[in-house]
Amino acid sequence: MNSLQALIQRFKNQTLVILLCTIAFGLLSFLLLVSHVRPVKYDIQLLSIADDNIYSPITIEDKGATAKKRLEAAARVEDVYKYEESYTQKRIDIVNSIFDIVTEVKNENAKSDNLKGQALIDKETSDVKKKLPDDIRKNLEDSVFSTLVKSSDEQLNITKASLNTAINNVMSEEITTSQIEESRGKLRNELSYVSVNPSLKDAMISIGEFAIVPNYFFDAEETKERKRLESESVDSVYILQGQVLVKAGETITKEKYDQLKLVGLIKNKQSIQPYIGLILLIGVLAYFVLKQTASLKEKGNIYIVTYYSIVIFTILILKIVSLFQKVEFSGLVYVAPVAIGTLLIKFLLGNRYLMVSSIIFSICGSLMFNEDVNGAINYSTGIYILFSSITVLFLNEVKNKRSMILHAGFLISLVNIATLFSLILIRNGQYSSVEVGIYLLMGLTSGVLSSVITMGILPFVEDSFGMVSSFKLVELGSPNHPLLRKILLEAPGTYHHSIMVANLAEGACEAIGANGLLARVGAYYHDIGKTNNPGFFIENQMGGHNPHDRIKPIQSKDIILRHVSDGVKILKKYNLPKDIIDIAAEHHGTTLLKYFYYKEKETNPDVKEIDFRYPGPKAHSKESAIVGIADSVEAAVRSLKDPDMQKIELLVSSIMNDRLNDGQFAMCELNLKELHIVEKSLCETLKGTFHSRIQYPDER
Repeated sequence: MNSLQALIQRFKNQTLVILLCTIAFGLLSFLLLVSHVRPVKYDIQLLSIADDNIYSPITIEDKGATAKKRLEAAARVEDVYKYEESYTQKRIDIVNSIFDIVTEVKNENAKSDNLKGQALIDKETSDVKKKLPDDIRKNLEDSVFSTLVKSSDEQLNITKASLNTAINNVMSEEITTSQIEESRGKLRNELSYVSVNPSLKDAMISIGEFAIVPNYFFDAEETKERKRLESESVDSVYILQGQVLVKAGETITKEKYDQLKLVGLIKNKQSIQPYIGLILLIGVLAYFVLKQTASLKEKGNIYIVTYYSIVIFTILILKIVSLFQKVEFSGLVYVAPVAIGTLLIKFLLGNRYLMVSSIIFSICGSLMFNEDVNGAINYSTGIYILFSSITVLFLNEVKNKRSMILHAGFLISLVNIATLFSLILIRNGQYSSVEVGIYLLMGLTSGVLSSVITMGILPFVEDSFGMVSSFKLVELGSPNHPLLRKILLEAPGTYHHSIMVANLAEGACEAIGANGLLARVGAYYHDIGKTNNPGFFIENQMGGHNPHDRIKPIQSKDIILRHVSDGVKILKKYNLPKDIIDIAAEHHGTTLLKYFYYKEKETNPDVKEIDFRYPGPKAHSKESAIVGIADSVEAAVRSLKDPDMQKIELLVSSIMNDRLNDGQFAMCELNLKELHIVEKSLCETLKGTFHSRIQYPDER
């Protein structure tokens, strides 16, 4: 396991590590999901007999059927005709104009004495025709005009009035082209009762027949518009997901064959669309994961690899369970421990990564468990997995005991039961009480299994990747831990100093939202290297002899600086998590060992400052930086004589400004606002430790 951790940490380019992990996630996800999106194909021919019922796997519009249905609707629309009421008056006006012209011509020729008899009639007939339009002259014979000019004014008035009445009566009804002869017959019948001489009656009928025209016409534009509206009112024809396209024993007609072809069930039509869709979907998921892990770069490669490993491990569990969905109970997914992934992520990486992870597990599960649904996605399963996974986000974070995992399991079980019961009710299916009980029992089992399995594999994951959970930190913080007992027995002053630093660091970290528990436990172990030479450190000398007085400053410097590297070696030997080792390695950063530097400078003006600096590295996390501040502050305050709050505040401010100006916070994300909060928290904690005490009198 140490070799694995070393190999992972050896990669300095974290962007490359993230990229490789993302590619691995994409490839493995595709391999695990591809079998679940492969479309079902049937080897059937036109006019063959179906062996089984064939269902549509998707919902899709049948455009051919829609077009046919709309054409049929348009064909049912009858032609639209329009009645022109104004035609009646127009034709009456034309008839009246004929009689007016005849009267006018007769009046003009009445003053002339040159012509008499037939000559006068011929002239008047000719004059009338000249004044009439061509269409009237063409449609009426000369005998009609000659009869009119021969008739008396009284007879003409009777004829004119009768024509007006008859034309108005006949043309008040709708007359189509095909009905024109019928309408003229009605006119003849009506005029047959008029009391005029036979020749005038014949002329009157001829004029009336000419006046009767169609007044009811086909309206092409209106007909076209009505057909369009009727066609558009027809709803599109859809083939619904789960719809029976062909029943067992039915003949595959051309229409049914086209439908099967449309939904992609014909074997000779190879479709790559599902595979392209899966690739795009995995690409989107990979993008989300990539954005999630960007924030893990500051924590190191171990955290990046751990996150990807947990995600892939959870998807693999879902895949294994899905392999049994054909031969076992159809709801097997409901007993799968789907919350393992989010439980591990919460306890190892924090809540920040739970939401996206839950969505990924939900989508993958809805694709894997699609055996009993028509289509590629099982939405009920997706909802169940999403709710089960995301429940972890709302767990109580105050507790730091492993029993919290069991509490999480019971909470997940309750959410599972509520989700399953709601899905059963929404489906409105006829479930027996036994079936409902089995489903709810499976949801309960899923939550309990998730917590039990998480408890079992969490220590393995912590040891494998060098990760540290809150539970692991509580165990490491126990006074019975071998290393803490080693400090207590071999360097009791250092042990007390570490306890004080832990109190200071924990309060300061919690004040800015950092991991206070990690800072506390890291402070317990940060000076473990002093156990190799405890007597060379002031807190362990108990007012006795100081060995540094007998050696040169350069030698003292080597001993003091070495406690950092010695501590790292001891912690690695006992396989402590990387976060704890980092705090031990970084708590001094590259600060200057001022006391021995200036002491050496008194005798050696050419001494180099770099030779008296700690080897580093500088703090890469807020917790590591704050432990370093607390370490310096505690040691400095302890050296004060008669400390009061003013002295403490000045000293704390001086130490923090010195570290800030020295660039010790350059590698971590502490900002000036947070440094101010840390300073305030340290002063408040020190105020409680170094408060004023009563001077008790000596006994006489």
